[in-house]
Amino acid sequence: MSATTEVKPRLTTSAMIASIASEGQRVRAAPFGKAMVDLGRDRPEVVGMTADLAKYTDLHLFAKEYPERFFQMGMAEQLLMAAAGGMAKEGFIPFATTYAVFGTRRAYDFVHQVIAEENLNVKICCALPGLTTGYGPSHQATEDLAMMRCIPGLTIIDPCDALDIEQAVPQMADHQGPVYMRLPRGNVPLVLDEYDYKFELGKAKMIRDGNGVLVIASGFMTMRALEVADQLKADGIDVAVMHVPTIKPLDEATILAQVQRLGRLVVVAENHSVIGGLGEAVAGLLMRSGVATKFRQIGLPDAFLDAGALPTLHDRYGISTQMMSKQIKSWV
Repeated sequence: MSATTEVKPRLTTSAMIASIASEGQRVRAAPFGKAMVDLGRDRPEVVGMTADLAKYTDLHLFAKEYPERFFQMGMAEQLLMAAAGGMAKEGFIPFATTYAVFGTRRAYDFVHQVIAEENLNVKICCALPGLTTGYGPSHQATEDLAMMRCIPGLTIIDPCDALDIEQAVPQMADHQGPVYMRLPRGNVPLVLDEYDYKFELGKAKMIRDGNGVLVIASGFMTMRALEVADQLKADGIDVAVMHVPTIKPLDEATILAQVQRLGRLVVVAENHSVIGGLGEAVAGLLMRSGVATKFRQIGLPDAFLDAGALPTLHDRYGISTQMMSKQIKSWV
């Protein structure tokens, strides 16, 4: 072995469910669960529901604090959504949690017909969105945004970090109508507090300005985009970062205003298939608005992804910080 060969640390099976936080990144434990406890204190109509996954969506904190308002539906996601709709009809605000693959693929018709068609006040919060687990296609919800964007009247949120989640939860409760939120759980990175950021439902936010490249991102890819901006600055590439926490309704005015600044490469980065997510939503907006710009996507391929350690998979599919930097640098 050459003395210059990089020796990477041996990854264990725990890396299949590792935190998405970078090494040394600040984190906050269970921000969703703690936000739900705070919300429940002032909103007695809020109830928590899950399909056998309270511990793995951080809803167990709400269950411990308000056991009379917690409902364990068992491994039955269709029943979970139907029962949440019934709760909403009785004046409650149910927050229903499960994994994203189960809340979308397995329970789609119940979300569509029971909840959304009647515009019921149900908040669906789904963990393991996109490529945040290494356990293969059965657990990787790489197409959840494409599915849920098609449902009329459904608000969709893809938070970046713990601050986003904490601020989104009460606004979800205040919003009248169904909401689907992708849910980072466990030790969630804390990033946006350094940028004087405040979550506003339906609003995109410029986190960092720059004249060379505009990265429009959602979810943890906003965190990655900020890391990329720091890396590429050393190469003389000036990167702006826009965070789009609300996928639907899309903040078209803010996106168009920034894209129309001439001369910048526009890159949409998302933890989702390149089919049907934020990238295609932005591309469609630009086409309908007659805005011509150099446009690229960073996202997951239209494929069933491999199982394995998350760091390896993020490199393989181009959504790690290093691979994003390399790709954007090649485009510039």
